[in-house]
Amino acid sequence: MKKMIFIICLSLIFSCNKEKKEADVFKNENKKEIVSTADSRVEINYNDYYKEAQQYCKTKNLNLNKFILIDLGLHSGYKRFFVYDFKKKAVCKSYMVSHGCGDNQWGRTSSKEKPQISNEFDSHCSSLGKYVILDRGVSQWGIKVNYVLQGKDKTNSNARSRAIVLHSWDAIPNNEVYPEGTPEGWGCPAVSNEAMKEIDELLKTNKKMLMWVIKS
Repeated sequence: MKKMIFIICLSLIFSCNKEKKEADVFKNENKKEIVSTADSRVEINYNDYYKEAQQYCKTKNLNLNKFILIDLGLHSGYKRFFVYDFKKKAVCKSYMVSHGCGDNQWGRTSSKEKPQISNEFDSHCSSLGKYVILDRGVSQWGIKVNYVLQGKDKTNSNARSRAIVLHSWDAIPNNEVYPEGTPEGWGCPAVSNEAMKEIDELLKTNKKMLMWVIKS
């Protein structure tokens, strides 16, 4: 009788352990699925933008080595500042970049999914369109370097008057932070300090580069 009870107890223990292991496996599988879902993104084909940018640079006598494409249609937790190499026909660098806070509080991430767009003064918004990257200047932000941006379209014609420049900001992360967002400023495309060091070197040797801000 005692032997029988002992066997039954062992069976129950093994059964419980098996169920626990199966539950743990199921839990881990679900966790991977959730992580995978959170990290997934829609792949966007920018080929038409690359072709149009190259033709624009040829027509306007701009730099034909590289240009910068910023896609504000992407969640701000992703890298959406792309340096495209015309000769290699490929993106050679990508960085995090901020957009303007608009009606929201400065430094927050309130519009990380849907940034407000405007060319108006005091809107604190980013503007879409093509810009020519001009003179290197001194900034009060980040690594203390900025670049003047000349808006070339009706949608960004006030860029210089609004003091919209390319600069770095200590608050901008180096790596992707999705589903969190990137802190929002007053309309300037701001990158991390480490990113700006690389971009600065690029712009020192590549004058009159095109920067095109889109919203896919």
